[in-house]
Parts: sequence; C-alpha cells; structure tokens
Amino acid sequence: MNYLLCILASFAASLIFMAVLLPLLRKLKAGQYILSYVKEHASKGGTPTMGGLSFISAIIIVTLCFCGVGDNRINLTLAITAGFAIVGFLDDFLKIYRRENEGLKPYQKIIFQLSIAVIAAVYCYVNGITALKIPFGGGLEWDIGWGIIPLVLFVFLATVNCVNLTDGLDGLAGGTSAAYLAFLGIMLAPLWPNGAAAAGASVGALAAFLIFNCSKASVFMGDTGSLALGGLISCLSVFSGKTLYIPVLGIMFVLSGISVIIQVIYYKRTKRRVFLMAPIHHHFQMKGYTESKISYTYFVITSLVGIICLIFM
Repeated sequence: MNYLLCILASFAASLIFMAVLLPLLRKLKAGQYILSYVKEHASKGGTPTMGGLSFISAIIIVTLCFCGVGDNRINLTLAITAGFAIVGFLDDFLKIYRRENEGLKPYQKIIFQLSIAVIAAVYCYVNGITALKIPFGGGLEWDIGWGIIPLVLFVFLATVNCVNLTDGLDGLAGGTSAAYLAFLGIMLAPLWPNGAAAAGASVGALAAFLIFNCSKASVFMGDTGSLALGGLISCLSVFSGKTLYIPVLGIMFVLSGISVIIQVIYYKRTKRRVFLMAPIHHHFQMKGYTESKISYTYFVITSLVGIICLIFM
C-alpha cells in the first residue's frame, strides 16, 4: 500500500475542505466563546470553531478510498470517529447557539461517549481482540479475556477527554495527535496495513489543518475535532492490541488529564492550587511561555517517545 500517496491525498482533501469551510464558518458567525478567566485568550473570542469537520471528513473519505469497505475494523473505526465528531458538533453548536462557553452538560457528554465506547468494547470481546501487547516487552502479550470490556470503556472515556483537554492552545491537540498517529501508523504497518493507512490519512489531514490552526489560529477544531481525534486514536490503538501504548505514546494527553485531576482534588481539600491553571499547558502559558513553544514541545516529546517505542517495539 502506498502510504505516502494516502498522506498526500488526505492533506489535499483536508486543505480543500478547510478552504471551503472557513469562509462558511465566518459567514455563519460560528465563533468560539472564550472563558473570561483565560485572560491570555481574550483576543481569540469569535475565532471560527468546528474546523475539525474538515480533517475528519478528509480522514474518512481518503481512508475509505484506499482501504475499501472490506475491513470491519476500519469501518467501525471510521463510524466511531464520526460518532464522536457528532457529539462534539452538538456541543459546539449549542455553545454558538447559546452564545456561551457551555454546550452539552457533562453527564450528557459522558452518556454519549459511553454509549459509543460500549460498541467498541463489545466488538473487541466478540471478535477475540482481547490480547494486549506489552510496551517494551519484546513481543509479549497478555490476554485479559472478558476484562477487555471494562478496560476499553475506561480507555475510550479517558483518551477522548484527555485529547479534548489538550485542545487548549493553537496547534496543541492537532500537533500532538499528528505525532501520536504518525508513530502508531509506523508500528501498525506490518500488523494492520489498513490501520496504518488510516493513521497516515490522519497525519496528512492534520498537517493541512495545522496551516490554519497554528499560532495565531484562524480556526479552532472545536470539540467536533478533539472528541473525534480521541475516538480515532482509541480505535486504532485498541483494535490493534496496542491499548497499553496509549499512556506511553500519548504521555502528553495523560499529562493534561492528570493535571486537571490533581488540581481539582487538591483545591477541594486545601482551597489552594498546585498549578496556576489547569490543564498544565495553561500553567506554562501563565509562566510566560508562548503558545508556539508549548505546542512545539508537546510535539517533540511525543515524537521522542514514539522513537523509543519503535526502537524497543
């Protein structure tokens, strides 16, 4: 399979979709409402959101063109990705409609996300995708049987929401996800070529989107894009048996989620904060680091971890 052609096709498709979508979002005044306490982002109010529609559409279309419809794992991966994109779209739409930064209620998001995750968990169990490849284990696997169901539910909820939390600075979630998917794609090439093609299409589509999303962003991916990316990363990792690679290769996503948990628990107990602001990328921003520097660092760290994973795969 020509992975390079897949990447280039997805890049071109995403670029075209974004060129068409951005003027439409501006015309519809589909702008992001910024939280008042994020002072550094005050100038970003009104920036078009839901840009994730461009790269998600490119990923789905190009993957289907290169992989066809004969691989059920790919079909379900794209369906689940689209499902999370729809949940994110509803959240973004409600924010715009209500002219505030609150869309779906937290419990509504969890219900929708859990419902989609159940489909993935049952699919894994029914189709015998229950063996976990051990990172740095030299090919060792651990078959957990029915335990795959609660694990997949947890992994999907954690990954989707951690990617969503990472989407807080220009180019941060897009760049980090592109690095993750690039190295995951390389690992999948000899095991699941269609999965590698989907990862490659994702890298190409995100690369095009980042042209519009890097600092200073002219469009945000919104929950439409971040939730879908979390779903895509979860599917490709879980359906290939590389579930345990998510907290390793996705260390920066984990850092976002853990920093929020630590901040909330510590504040409730002491009324003091560990970080100036959580997720931790906002802490670094308030320390004076630029958005570009933070996003670049996340990308580099993810890439370095990816190289280590390839060396000891």
